[in-house]
Amino acid sequence: MNNIDMIKEKAAVAEEMARKVWLAGLGAYGKGFEQAKARMETLNTESNSLFSELVAKGEKLEAEGKGKLVEAKEKVVAKTEINARVETLRGKLGLNKTDADLKIEELSAKIDALTTVVAKLAK
Repeated sequence: MNNIDMIKEKAAVAEEMARKVWLAGLGAYGKGFEQAKARMETLNTESNSLFSELVAKGEKLEAEGKGKLVEAKEKVVAKTEINARVETLRGKLGLNKTDADLKIEELSAKIDALTTVVAKLAK
């Protein structure tokens, strides 16, 4: 083999080696891209799942909150109705504070009148 053939052979080997290095780099890029894409898809699926789970939890808490609000409102309404009935009954029985105050004044006036009568009779 002469020098020119040797040089051509070495150039062909170097060219083949350079091509293989280029292809290895290209393959590494492709593999990295595929792995990144797979990770993104997994992350996207997990985040969607987490989001759906949080939405479901939020809906449950909202429903419970609304139920408790309705329950509290019903208790307030019932208590208000009971208080109104008690006040009506107190009024009918003459036990309202204003009625009681009037009755005390009437009784005090009668006691004063009786005391005056008794004092006159005692003389």
